[in-house]
Amino acid sequence: MINYLINRLITMAATLAVISVLVFVIIQLPPGDYLSTYIAELEAQGESVADEKIAFLREQYGLDKSLVEQYFVWVTGLLHGDLGYSFEYEKPVSEVVGDRMFLSIVLNFATILFIYIVAFPIGVYTAVNQYSAGDYTLSFLGLLGLATPNFLLALILLYLANVWFGTSIGGLMDPEFIDKPWSIAKALSVLEHLWIPVFVIGTAGTAGMIRRLRANLLDELQKQYVVTGRAKGLPEGRLLRKYPLRMALNPFVADIGSLLPEVVSGSVIVSAVMSLPTTGPMLLSSLQSQDMFLAGSFLMFLAVLTVVGMLISDILLGILDPRIRLGGKR
Repeated sequence: MINYLINRLITMAATLAVISVLVFVIIQLPPGDYLSTYIAELEAQGESVADEKIAFLREQYGLDKSLVEQYFVWVTGLLHGDLGYSFEYEKPVSEVVGDRMFLSIVLNFATILFIYIVAFPIGVYTAVNQYSAGDYTLSFLGLLGLATPNFLLALILLYLANVWFGTSIGGLMDPEFIDKPWSIAKALSVLEHLWIPVFVIGTAGTAGMIRRLRANLLDELQKQYVVTGRAKGLPEGRLLRKYPLRMALNPFVADIGSLLPEVVSGSVIVSAVMSLPTTGPMLLSSLQSQDMFLAGSFLMFLAVLTVVGMLISDILLGILDPRIRLGGKR
């Protein structure tokens, strides 16, 4: 197990190094850079920019260096915990992100909890009670969740929450708490607003996970060892928990690796529609303006979530299923 973890950590480091190169290249693919975009906006507004100022800004932002030098400056900063400098906001990226990163983590963690808490019992129930009225009803609701666009569901729930509960439309807190220090009242306001984006973002993931768990559990319930267990008189609940459920959970656990980045990327559109103060809208803005360090930091955060999620899912699979051996001899 120790050897497996060491090998995986080395592989993760190499993977992140390759991803960092790809991220940097993708950000640099559009013609020009942040300064070119900024100057074009000024000229569109009728303002002229002197060549001396352009040269000064290019040197100040480090855009006069070669792409290789810019890449190594960025990567070296990441390794030292320095996320770089945001050209658009004229602040260090760590200061720009601020509460947005914290609120994004809270939103995404709550969404993942929602997905697992809802999907697990419904998936088990629909498999055990196949072709029942409950199975048809819950399966229909799951397919409805897959078919409904997130932005449409967000708009509907925003309206209903405002009409029924008086919740302010948009944001993750009441307007009076914006840019204010954290307090109990501010935390309660966040909880009041949190359920809408959690439900919206988690709906599609929940519906898909229910279908996968149901299909895998149905497959296990039809195998010979389950028939033999029933013939020996094992109680249905004990028989279900002992073997079929554990085997059906493998894809359920394996989804952790892909679920983390999917939730984060899925929250980008919802955050823009609902005006949430998370990292999603800021990521879109940074990509459009070619704010290299800000956009690169967000994308590397997604990459880290992916590789860490894959490691967690692999370790949990080894614990859950004794047939899987992590780094051991067959």
